[in-house]
This record gives sequence, structure tokens and C-alpha cells, in this order.
Amino acid sequence: MKFADDTKLSGDVDALEGRATLQEDLDRLEEWANKNLMKFNKDKCKVLHLGKHNPGAQHKLGSTQMGSSSVERDLGVLVDKQLNMSEQCAAVAKKANRMLGCINKGITSRDKSLSYSTWRLSGHTWNTVFSFCSRYTKNMWTGCRGAGPSCLDRAFAKKGWTR
Repeated sequence: MKFADDTKLSGDVDALEGRATLQEDLDRLEEWANKNLMKFNKDKCKVLHLGKHNPGAQHKLGSTQMGSSSVERDLGVLVDKQLNMSEQCAAVAKKANRMLGCINKGITSRDKSLSYSTWRLSGHTWNTVFSFCSRYTKNMWTGCRGAGPSCLDRAFAKKGWTR
């Protein structure tokens, strides 16, 4: 059995005819999938209503009503309905903090002068952890307000770490 994964469909739904066109496109996608003996996992199909003034219309894929979502992962990146990267930044900061916590637990000496809570991370160590945790989003963060390395700097500052 084959599945049509990562299929995206978008349209301007401010006007009624835009909503009808989007629904017709969904119907054509369902017809195409059936004709090609493919299936959509309808439980995973979601609608992400983008923009402040989006009416939030309901759509169907075949006979199944599609659920609505406020945040979706697309190609490894969390995106919300305002195209804000703050959810992704929080997830990356959480992952990086977990990794640095594991490093901290691995230090056998508990001498205050060697502890990670007082020791400044070298730029190389911080950048290695940041690069690993944010491999999908570094290029997208350029120009995004409230996201990116400055968000991680704030997260690490809470732990007493700096880069």
C-alpha cells in the first residue's frame, strides 16, 4: 500500500469562491489518490489556518472532516498559524538544554571551578550543540523576529551558560 506523504495544498480563502476552489482541489487530490491506488492517512491530515483574519473554514478530504491545528511540523520545522518560529526555537532550546544537561551529568568532578553551571562554554562547544539541535532551521531563522540564536542565548543564560 502506498501513501501520499507530505502533500501540501494552499489557497486564498478570504472569499467564498476561494474556499470552494480549495475544497474542489481537495476533492481532486482524493480522486487522484484513489485512481493511483494510494491513500491519505486522513487522521494525520490537518488544516493550518494562516493569518490573523483567516475565517477558519472547515474542509473535507473525501467524506472525512479535516481537523484544524495551530502548529504543524513541516520538513522538521515547527510552524504556527502566524508563521512564527517561537515554537521551533523553544523546541531547539529544550533539546540543546537536555544535551548540555547530559554533558553536565557526565562530568565526574563536582569542583565548583569545573562545574558547567559556573564554567563558560567555549564558543566551539555551544556552536556544536546549537548546530546539531537546529540543523533544520538555522537558515530559516534569518530575519525572524523573536527566534534564532538570540532565543537560545536567553535559554542558556538561565542556566548560567554563555557562548
